[in-house]
Amino acid sequence: MKKYILSIFSLFVLFSCSDDKYERMNENPKNPSDVPASFLFSSATKDLTDQVTNLNVNNNIFRFISQYLTATTYTQEPNFNLTDRNIPQQHFAILYRDVLIDLKDAEEATAANAELLPEEEVAARLAQIKVLQAYTWHYLVDTFGNIPFTEALDLENNLPVYDDALDVYNQLITDLTDINDDFNATGFTGQDLLFDGDMSKWQKFSNSLLLRIGMRLSESNPEIANAAVQTAVSNGVMESNADNAIFEYLDAPPNTNPLWEDLVQSGRSDYVAANTIVNYMNELGDPRRAVYFDQNLGDDSYIGGIYGASNSYSNYTHIGAEFREPTHPGILMDYAEVEFLLTEAAARGIASVSNPEEHYENAITASFEYWLGTTEGVNNYLEQSDVAYSDDNWEEQVATQFWIAMYDNAFQGWYVWRKFDNPSLNLPQVSENPIPLRFTYPIREQNLNSENYQQAADAIGGDSQQTPLFWDVN
Repeated sequence: MKKYILSIFSLFVLFSCSDDKYERMNENPKNPSDVPASFLFSSATKDLTDQVTNLNVNNNIFRFISQYLTATTYTQEPNFNLTDRNIPQQHFAILYRDVLIDLKDAEEATAANAELLPEEEVAARLAQIKVLQAYTWHYLVDTFGNIPFTEALDLENNLPVYDDALDVYNQLITDLTDINDDFNATGFTGQDLLFDGDMSKWQKFSNSLLLRIGMRLSESNPEIANAAVQTAVSNGVMESNADNAIFEYLDAPPNTNPLWEDLVQSGRSDYVAANTIVNYMNELGDPRRAVYFDQNLGDDSYIGGIYGASNSYSNYTHIGAEFREPTHPGILMDYAEVEFLLTEAAARGIASVSNPEEHYENAITASFEYWLGTTEGVNNYLEQSDVAYSDDNWEEQVATQFWIAMYDNAFQGWYVWRKFDNPSLNLPQVSENPIPLRFTYPIREQNLNSENYQQAADAIGGDSQQTPLFWDVN
């Protein structure tokens, strides 16, 4: 009950705005124990996107781990000290408490009121919920490894067991496969903050997520990967930037992009672009620098802060103006990512995917189009020897370009480095700690769910930042 009261209060404040798309979210139900499914669905959507997008060092440091940004003063996080602020606990709690529990409640409320809607509309709403659930479970697995899953959302069980990560993946593959035919009817519409009720885009998002999960397994479990990718491609994945899973933030607090809160509203100067990505993009003369980065050092002058060191804010390149806008969209998944995944699938001969060079060029073109608003200059970029697709060097090339394109979806940038061991990232200057392969489990789990925690730690090979995930075999 307490959770519902807090959730309702914050969402009532959050969505008190004039935009018609959000207007139907303004209701504050009189009985907080009977929250409408649409309200819970929208709440979970925003909380999930906030966590994916977040820059706050207390909640999400993936922009540091992927070495897109580094710090000016407080350098613990870019030196991979994740425990001082208990970052794993925050990440864990937000995804379980604020996303998965709301989605579970939305699912139950939808089913409980099924007699009020046509059967196919109920199925469509449940399919939308299932996509976000799969996204969140996948996000947790790719952060920690084995996780509480089958018993996790039983609020009467405070000591849930940890499920094997591959078992979780297999269930997500099944779920996403099973719902493909459920997007043919109207689902959540005005409460849908990603696609505004466009179910064809939900279907593509679902299949693109299935593609992502399948491609995680391309080296560790190729048979499962082949079947999942074949299904995803056959059922239809994203085909252009118009299909991107984007959350449109608004221009007034508390409806703004979390980046704006930490980069502008806070009045702080804690972040600069990292020399890791700046140097790569400088070497390629990458036109996306004009959007990714500010030109605070002069026209076309970009100098990244030394990764992991204390950096003077005035001496190094800042994050671009686009990212400092309160309305900057949050990205859950985009067409560029899909085309990079298809590039890898084609290069490895997975499923029916072919022509890796075409998919690779489509991916880079999509990234240019999204960030620059034009594809002008992309052909010259693709013709560079360090960019042009090569069968002999495809993994390093694809990884580097994939990583650059994921600048605003930093968790996926971290995935790219873990999967391909490319591009070459820096050791942080102060600690020289190795780059994390996963988050350690939350301290609260170690203390309160110790038996199941220990079993999970033993099962994955030890609760260390250097324990690779099950799909990270090379």
